Amino acid sequence: MPDVQALVNEFVNLLKKRKIEGSQATAKQTAELLRSVISHQRVSHTNQATSLINAIRTVGEKIIDANPIELSVGNIVRRVLHIIREEDLSLVTDALAGFGSDDEDDVERDDHPALSAAAVAAAARSTLRPPSLQTLLEDVTDSAAVPATPSSTGDSDGKSRSVEKGTRGRKLKHDVIEAVNELIQDITSCHEQIAEQAVEHIHQNEVILTLGSSKTVFEFLCAAKEKKRSFKVFVAEGAPRYRGHLLAKELAARGLQTTVIADSASFAMISRVNMVIVGAHAVMANGGVIAPIGLHMVALAARRHAVPFVVLAGSHKLCPLYPHNPHVLLNELRSPSELVDFGEFSDLMDSATGVGSLHVVNPAFDYVPPDLVSLFITGTGGHNPSYMYRLIADYYSAADLVVKQRPTTGN
Repeated sequence: MPDVQALVNEFVNLLKKRKIEGSQATAKQTAELLRSVISHQRVSHTNQATSLINAIRTVGEKIIDANPIELSVGNIVRRVLHIIREEDLSLVTDALAGFGSDDEDDVERDDHPALSAAAVAAAARSTLRPPSLQTLLEDVTDSAAVPATPSSTGDSDGKSRSVEKGTRGRKLKHDVIEAVNELIQDITSCHEQIAEQAVEHIHQNEVILTLGSSKTVFEFLCAAKEKKRSFKVFVAEGAPRYRGHLLAKELAARGLQTTVIADSASFAMISRVNMVIVGAHAVMANGGVIAPIGLHMVALAARRHAVPFVVLAGSHKLCPLYPHNPHVLLNELRSPSELVDFGEFSDLMDSATGVGSLHVVNPAFDYVPPDLVSLFITGTGGHNPSYMYRLIADYYSAADLVVKQRPTTGN
């Protein structure tokens, strides 16, 4: 069995060297790594969830710092943290229910303190915070229990509680791993889940415009084609990497009527288009989209001509963070060689001193504000931009928005 730390270091190196292509592959590998961390993590009898959360936070901080622009890494780390909290709360709720039923059957239940609904709710809200809910319950049951006279009874009770704690810890890890497996399956099948909705949005004889290359868009368009929809696709080439050429070739090979256009021709062609369908690098909490470069221009053209602008995004791309200066903080500068030939312009550049008269800037992403987006299509259906914050809130916990652990300061 490979060492977990070695797996973490290998994944960090892959992220730093940009060796993983695409948000889906990055999200899947992140989830698989965190699953390994959980399965190898040794948890104590008390505060099992806290032990798992601290382990995930430690690893999550490293892999997020390796490539902060790849937001799917942070998304999956926060999703796993949310899973741990949800599974722990579920176990605690079951324990509370069992505790209440035992009290009803206990002839000495009058000696036990009653747990009101308000007390249970307050305890649930404070779960995973010191002192944890499990610790509170254990303290309540220990302090409220009638002291047994025979010492043998006390020893057997202590052993049974120890066994129960160990069993609960194993149950928590098992449930969390099962939930992470479901998350990995959801990431793997996100294209199919979105593509199933294609026939509801693409109609006969429509003209669709897209930009660059997106596997989600490709599967979406092909699904509509398989449902006997006849439509045309305009593919903006996606300079400077020209990934649109790859998408156009794949669409044409599947029998779709495909036309390649220059990115700068978007305004000229948009009046012929019925709908713009694009992929996304990430969807922010306010409904804004981090998208391949050039899509902001296409979104402006679509609004100018009242053409719906539809964004396809799997759940792993839904980010709980709000964008602050996204054109700079959530962007990445790619190699200038994608734009110019160094041999041709070398006399105008001075890379050593940086005082040359020619500078080349090649950003990778655009930020599309939510007011330019008409509809988001995820694995759960279509959603308005104003609803995205509520959809994202179902996947994350507020306590995990900042993954980096705050250093504890002593008095």
